[in-house]
Amino acid sequence: MFRRIDLLLLGITVVLTLFGLAMIASVSVFESYQLTQHLTGVGTNSFYLWRSFLHVLIGLMVMGVVALIPYHFWRHNARLLFFISMVLLLLVLLPGFNAGWGTSSSWLRLGSFSLQPSELLKLTMIFYLAIWLQKREQLIGTFQEGFLPFVILLVACTFLVAIEPDLGSFLILSSIASVMFFIAGGNVLHLFAGGTLAAVLGMPVILHKKYISDRFLAFLSPDDPTIADNIGFQIKQAFIAIGSGGFFGVGYGKSIQKFGYLPEVQSDMIFAAMGEELGFFRLIIVLAMYTILVIRGFRVAQHAPDRFGFLVASGITTWIGMQTLVNIAVTTGLFPITGLTLPFISYGGSSLITVLTGVGILLNISMHSTEEASIARRSENKRRT
Repeated sequence: MFRRIDLLLLGITVVLTLFGLAMIASVSVFESYQLTQHLTGVGTNSFYLWRSFLHVLIGLMVMGVVALIPYHFWRHNARLLFFISMVLLLLVLLPGFNAGWGTSSSWLRLGSFSLQPSELLKLTMIFYLAIWLQKREQLIGTFQEGFLPFVILLVACTFLVAIEPDLGSFLILSSIASVMFFIAGGNVLHLFAGGTLAAVLGMPVILHKKYISDRFLAFLSPDDPTIADNIGFQIKQAFIAIGSGGFFGVGYGKSIQKFGYLPEVQSDMIFAAMGEELGFFRLIIVLAMYTILVIRGFRVAQHAPDRFGFLVASGITTWIGMQTLVNIAVTTGLFPITGLTLPFISYGGSSLITVLTGVGILLNISMHSTEEASIARRSENKRRT
């Protein structure tokens, strides 16, 4: 079984995770000093580094354990895990449980620990949706029996995330569900019409929050001096960081923007700091690793021995690929700021541990995958249709 594990997928995951730790060690020194100076009166440059090291250690251990658990375990427990995720999301909205960080109510405080339930929902929704799509595969292409129930399920999955509001997680959850619906046999015209209607009806609700409308305004008018120096400050500094890096970068550890100029440099905006320190050519190598990882993920899905494994592998791969694309698009000014982390690299325990858990599941599916099994699964699907 271990001989069939996707070693390239495993290797790229480990390399990106350790690379992320190295980048946090470089770009977080000023923020670490400022935070610890404020909290304890004694500044240290390694606060985020040591916390990230702990996240990496836990995440890699969890990935290793999950890779050994037969992936059918998640099918048997999908409903329970999905229910737990929804309960945690509900607790975030209740007084006394919300950690009170950031602009949205997305962090849950449990004693001395904190977590972001929307990250867990990305994984558990994939499990639950895979079961749901598998059971309704004969009806997915219809409007009344396929698309409408899917919309109701998607709204149920994302409603609590939307009212936090967490625009980034809402976007990723919707993207994962839409891709899984499509590859399960859903009608692309239904998806397009539903997405258009959701945008028309949902945009006024989304823009009702001032900080979100400010983000869209900064995205649409980045060259306006009054915006660039105010609500567009973060993206302006990201542009400066990337532009300063040029083709070859200023050198590892030599970023200027990390010294209080670029907000959230160790998390949401770490790609901009990477561009400053590493330059364009080295960023191409990082992007190539992400590309190969996504290709290998879909290859695991293609050769999955059953439909549940196929849908779960496709959902996890879509999650990683879409979140990477959105984070980079935000940093380069191609999309409004969402607050999404860059998978494997950005600071954030909830994000890192859940995405490494997802890779562990991909690795387990790859262990059970054979060419014969995938051919048999596709033949069975053709026979049913």
